[in-house]
Amino acid sequence: MSSKIDIAPVTGKGELNAFIDCAYRLNADDPNWVPPLRADVVELLTPGKNPFHEHAKVQLFLARRGGEVVGRISAHYDELALAQPPEQGMGPGTGNWGMFEAADEAVAQALIARAEDWLREQGMTCVLAPISLSVWEEIGLLVKGHDHPPMLLMGHNKAEYEGWVEAQGYATAKRLFTYELDVQQGFSPLIRRIVRSGEKSSKINVRRVDTSRFAEEAAICIDILNDAWSGNWGFVPFTEAEKAYGAKKLKPLILEGANMIAEVDGKPAAFMLAWPDINHLLKDFDGKLLPFNWAKLLWWLRNPKDAGFRVPLMGVASQYQNSRLASQLAFMMIEQIRRYAVDNHGAQRGEVGWILEDNQGMVAIADAIDSEVNREYRIYGKDL
Repeated sequence: MSSKIDIAPVTGKGELNAFIDCAYRLNADDPNWVPPLRADVVELLTPGKNPFHEHAKVQLFLARRGGEVVGRISAHYDELALAQPPEQGMGPGTGNWGMFEAADEAVAQALIARAEDWLREQGMTCVLAPISLSVWEEIGLLVKGHDHPPMLLMGHNKAEYEGWVEAQGYATAKRLFTYELDVQQGFSPLIRRIVRSGEKSSKINVRRVDTSRFAEEAAICIDILNDAWSGNWGFVPFTEAEKAYGAKKLKPLILEGANMIAEVDGKPAAFMLAWPDINHLLKDFDGKLLPFNWAKLLWWLRNPKDAGFRVPLMGVASQYQNSRLASQLAFMMIEQIRRYAVDNHGAQRGEVGWILEDNQGMVAIADAIDSEVNREYRIYGKDL
């Protein structure tokens, strides 16, 4: 077999299918890799279906050796990210690569080099990676936690990738953590006192998301998110199209008792979302819903049992940040979600994240509820 590695852009439906299939084949021997639904991956990568493409340019590449597909990578940039302040991580000239899979280090080197060349051709001067494709989707390279499957919407990759990426001149730009906790156990006396104090306050009301007004409730959460995260590293705002798209995609995962909006003086001030972890079902689906997996998934989502729950997103309005009220609202929402998940779904395990390593407020909250880091992801940076 030839040792020459050919890197070519993806063109046409057949090559898009080969790009998608590559991940399933190269990860087939990893017992902790969870195959994503193929239909979701197609949607992610298809302009007209995923509104990310309305403000981004994306090029997919396949690596072949002797005619066999041995790797893949996406190279892309986001116009909204380019418009962000450089001190927040993105900004002018910042491109990305992601969707990265490689059979060996030589393939990894060739793929990354081609992605970098494409970004230079587009006028990019630096790269943050891996990001697949948006900062609101799977980001970062897993460097700790390969010994267990990821929860919903978190990435998983081979441990070797860390060394292969760093060998191409990449340095850590940010570390992201997920935190695991035993939700069967109640919180410390201090946290319980803080929660009880808030529950007695006439100013504070923590309520469940009302699914009968789902579009309105989703807009409230995203508006708080855009406000709360606007100063965070890596932040890119949602467009109106992305708000609608995200709400539609996530609606099947919304259980009223596991998603909270906190109000202060009658106005939305914070939110927290928790989703049942469907990955333990998807693990055996091989990325396919047909012929019968769709029915299994819908049946389980009606009343998830013995499920883990992941808190992927929360936000506190900027006017309350850096105050004791911010942490009080967070503890109150966490406790209500914990009670609901345990009492109604027999939940044993919860996961919070991802959380930026230098987000002191969220790290302090994670520490206060006795959670522990179970997975670490890294975003790498490099000048082009």
